[in-house]
Amino acid sequence: MLIVDCQSHVFPRAYAELLTRNRGPLRTTRQGGVYDVRYGDMQRFVLDPEVYSPERKLRAMDAAGIDISVLSVNMPGPERLDDALAVEGSRICNDYLGEVCARHPDRFVGLASLPLCFVDMAIEELDRAINSLGLRGAVLFSHIAGEPVDAARFEPFYAYAAERGVALFIHPTVPTWGDVIRDYAMIPMLGLMVDTSIAMLRLMLSGILERHPGLTIVHPHAGGVLPYLMGRIVEQTEVKGRGRENITRSPQEIYAGVYLDLVTPSALALRYAYDFAGPDRLLFGTDHPWVAPSTLLNLLFEMHIPGDAKAAILGLNACKLLTIAA
Repeated sequence: MLIVDCQSHVFPRAYAELLTRNRGPLRTTRQGGVYDVRYGDMQRFVLDPEVYSPERKLRAMDAAGIDISVLSVNMPGPERLDDALAVEGSRICNDYLGEVCARHPDRFVGLASLPLCFVDMAIEELDRAINSLGLRGAVLFSHIAGEPVDAARFEPFYAYAAERGVALFIHPTVPTWGDVIRDYAMIPMLGLMVDTSIAMLRLMLSGILERHPGLTIVHPHAGGVLPYLMGRIVEQTEVKGRGRENITRSPQEIYAGVYLDLVTPSALALRYAYDFAGPDRLLFGTDHPWVAPSTLLNLLFEMHIPGDAKAAILGLNACKLLTIAA
């Protein structure tokens, strides 16, 4: 049974070095071989590029029995950088992914990092990433340096992605409202999942997914909180008529076209996602190196679902989505 990990991260050291040149709110300092990344006074991450190395990832994949990993560069994305660094940062990330995937074509496919603060340049870089570097999709962070993902100026980007069939994988970043939950490690614990859910709901209620029906979105971490709240969202829009200014269909119907990855260390959450979405919209993922692949793989193996559904979730859905040879 082919196993494809649809959320797995790398981090080029050259990109980490570029982060140290940023002079905006995101500040990074090198301490020996590791990097201290700070989002103002809200959140701090310690980044060790060696933990993200392709060689270490391959060993983890082999140990867990994962055949292919879909690679993306972890946050912070290029859109969080100073204007003078954003395009350079995206090119560093994409060149690195292109090289790694070319070196291991049977094990890795890549997702582009984009300077979405500059829409025209993001489209140009996406074209280069897909057509010249062979990457298969792109990362869309849960906000674009503070701007909501449905801001009108991003519409040409979504039109381009839809027209060319490029899947966009939402990924969390530190929320703009993170100061209200910065205590007790609540930003990674709760805030990231809520922020991707806000982004997804904005894409739906803004009408972007209706205006661009060819646009494919992957919502991570079993849909964050949206599947659990969908009943309330539908009651608000369909019964009370709220938030329907830009849509003609129920949010539940719109969301039925969205893929969910299953990065969640909870058997109960996996079961809920399966019952909510069915097997054809679910993608296996690990969030490696943040989570040991075997942890999430074992949970999925233990689910009492039909074998063909398990095969679809573990790899066949990803092969169809990203044109991977099964």
